[in-house]
Amino acid sequence: MVMPLALLEKSIDKRISLLLKDNRTLEGKLTGYDDYMNMVLEDTAERTSDDQERRLGTVILRGNNVVSISPL
Repeated sequence: MVMPLALLEKSIDKRISLLLKDNRTLEGKLTGYDDYMNMVLEDTAERTSDDQERRLGTVILRGNNVVSISPL
């Protein structure tokens, strides 16, 4: 099993996909994180369950909203 903080360390300055608790998906470049898995993403796009996409730019995301992390 891959530990989440180890995955985040390997993913700095790379694109990742995050599944959130409310079934939205965020895709963006990970530029920072902390021990609580709070993250900063740049060039972020949000996708909802009905395939709508929205460009968000820079996002600061609280870690307790994240269900899964996938490298792209």
